[in-house]
Amino acid sequence: MTTTIDPRVLAAVAAHPYPLPFVTISGSHLYGFSSPDSDVDLRGVHLLRAEALLGLDLHDETVESSEVRAGLEVDYVTHDLRKFVAMMLKRNGYVLEQLYSPLVVRTSAVHAELKALGAGCITRHHAHHYRGFAHTQWELFLKEQPRRVKPLLYVYRVLLTGIHLMRSGRIECDLNTLNADAGLDWLPELIARKTGTREQATLDDGDIERHRATFAQLMQRLDDAAAASSLPDSASSREALDELIVRVRLATLERLR
Repeated sequence: MTTTIDPRVLAAVAAHPYPLPFVTISGSHLYGFSSPDSDVDLRGVHLLRAEALLGLDLHDETVESSEVRAGLEVDYVTHDLRKFVAMMLKRNGYVLEQLYSPLVVRTSAVHAELKALGAGCITRHHAHHYRGFAHTQWELFLKEQPRRVKPLLYVYRVLLTGIHLMRSGRIECDLNTLNADAGLDWLPELIARKTGTREQATLDDGDIERHRATFAQLMQRLDDAAAASSLPDSASSREALDELIVRVRLATLERLR
């Protein structure tokens, strides 16, 4: 996908303290319901320098930053390659969504190799990730007063992504695309309320029971899709990912000579 990246986003990436094999955009922009005042969530992989790998202490396996650049809030979280790969192998759907995000800010040959090997990390057990995440988001949504549209959209996005993954083996995060299969005829209006207003758009309490019933139905669909899924029970690309990490580390060490 060809995407015009805001120069303020590019500046934030350029200021990162480590080399970056890839950076993608996540959050509401990836999910298809960003508001005019939405921040930009960047996610990716960085490479620790050889000095850091050889010393007594290992620092900066995760690097986080939040800043406002000329009125735009830009947040990023990146993980060192080894930590990111370890999360890929732990049935973490969130990192796979970052890896396969079509909103690419920076890419490389390492990114391409990770994407090729990422398919071998997808298992039927990723359903547990999406089920647990959806349940947590639903509970947070219910506790709010007034209840906001944004957390509810996150609930539906997570559930529909999980169902789609179990059925197809592919990561899809855009709620509009996912709903083309789900057929929730009222969902486009809910998305429009979020995208056309601001982050704090709220929901009428009279709609709660409908959403409660839909939540239960989609949780059951996810369970059924997982039970019927042809996805494997375990990852198949561990050895190849290990080889990739070693190869990248050796190249890093070679540059230290």
